[in-house]
Amino acid sequence: MLDPRLTKLADVLVNYSVKAQPGENILIEAYGIDAALVKEIVKHVHAAGAHPYVNIRDHAIMRQLIMNGTEAQMQTWADADAFQMKQMQGYIGVRGGANIYELSDIPADRMKLYNSIYYQQVHFDVRVKDTRWVVLRYPTSSMAQLASMSTEAFEEFYFNVCTMDYGKMSKAMDALKDLMDRTDKVRLVGPGTDLKFSIKGIGGVKCDGELNIPDGEVYSAPVRDSVNGVISFNTPTPHDGFIFENIVLEFENGKIIKATANDTDRINEIFDMDEGARYVGEFAIGVNPYIQHPMKDTLFDEKIDGSFHFTPGNCYDDAYNGNKSSLHWDIVNIQRPEYGGGEIWFDDVLIRKDGIFVLPELEQLNPENLK
Repeated sequence: MLDPRLTKLADVLVNYSVKAQPGENILIEAYGIDAALVKEIVKHVHAAGAHPYVNIRDHAIMRQLIMNGTEAQMQTWADADAFQMKQMQGYIGVRGGANIYELSDIPADRMKLYNSIYYQQVHFDVRVKDTRWVVLRYPTSSMAQLASMSTEAFEEFYFNVCTMDYGKMSKAMDALKDLMDRTDKVRLVGPGTDLKFSIKGIGGVKCDGELNIPDGEVYSAPVRDSVNGVISFNTPTPHDGFIFENIVLEFENGKIIKATANDTDRINEIFDMDEGARYVGEFAIGVNPYIQHPMKDTLFDEKIDGSFHFTPGNCYDDAYNGNKSSLHWDIVNIQRPEYGGGEIWFDDVLIRKDGIFVLPELEQLNPENLK
């Protein structure tokens, strides 16, 4: 019997997130999941009068392709998939799999080649810019393990998060977006953190379920050369199958001049992949009331209630600061009291303390008002 939660999730993805319209082409790209959700998405795309196309992917096969792929092969692969992506008006990426570490032993130079050719040309240059897209994780036993939950409890959590009232959240985000649009100076304060930068002229963008599921952030970007100070992250952060912890970044005039972590050599290899990798392309504030603790999955962790994330690498066109990179790495810091607390200041005014918004116009974003 079909789980009715899959039908509800497919409806959110097709009709709320990508807003499929009659005659449009919608690409569904599924990694390591069973067929039930994919079939429901296809059904809903057809019901909307649009045309579904499906790519079935597997991380173990991806590993093999990247591990021994040549530059010429990567370019041909990118050319073919970029051509397909250019025919699409919508994109739904559903990513699951039994092993989060499947790509962890790919050498850094191989991942750099894949990211700089395939991911850059297919996803950054076409999918992100030219389609209405949404990306989500699919609940698996491995995700439940990462979240330290039983499979049944994790599934309940997952569907609560992914099918929440994103329309209500979107309205509550308006005040924060408007404030970001008017803000120049930002200061982040917390244990091991005192960071200053400007977002003047860049403004805010709401993430309210139309690009990611789960969702729940409002993002901007620092003026590229304005970041100064130090930031200490308190959340485990995956990148290419490796879990980084205790990341500390020191900035001078926008650039990461010192980076340490549980594998300092490895993290500096990442930041040395290109010039833009040591500059920041995104600053975002997380507000999803159902996501309280990290589970080593960026799509969930970056939306944690009372968090922010700071993103070395490529910026988005709608919060453009000029930084270009093959990297876009959302690294999360949680500012609720049980994680050490912290403050966010806009133009010398405290807007959030210990994860709770203190300005009256932003109180609708506090968790008790979003559930």
